[in-house]
Amino acid sequence: MGIESVRAVICDVDGVLTDGSILLADDGTELKQFNAHDGAGIHLLVQAGFQVAFLTGRDSAAVSRRARELGVQHVRQGAADKVPVYQELLVAMGLTDAEVCYVGDDLPDLPPMLRSGYSAAPADAREEVRAAARYVTHAPGGRGAVREVIERILKAQGKWADILSRYCS
Repeated sequence: MGIESVRAVICDVDGVLTDGSILLADDGTELKQFNAHDGAGIHLLVQAGFQVAFLTGRDSAAVSRRARELGVQHVRQGAADKVPVYQELLVAMGLTDAEVCYVGDDLPDLPPMLRSGYSAAPADAREEVRAAARYVTHAPGGRGAVREVIERILKAQGKWADILSRYCS
């Protein structure tokens, strides 16, 4: 079990794909800020044949929209207990724990992180989550942490050179 077996990445949203800030407009609309480098990395991962899922405890239209923009087919929101939803995602994607990289930043992410074959946490994740992660990024959440994990996976599996050649030829 390890990075070489990864076929899918499941990401928490707040604190991983965003910096954890939640902006509420006067009309009740929730706003989130996503990093373009993370989005480009997700797009590269999908193009390379990996599956991607978002698994979050909150409900937000912004998350659904961002997933659509990036071609993320598996989005689960409002998951107070992430384990049953994580298990449902495995079934939906036809994968085992060993084939998943889970990226999380806070205590509710610990159970799926501990089950997954490879786990990662942003640099600013909670201390207990960083301690449980196989890899801790240099970048904080919402500032390229997911891109860092994605590049690490693609490089470890020998797929980065092919991706890079598309842009350098």
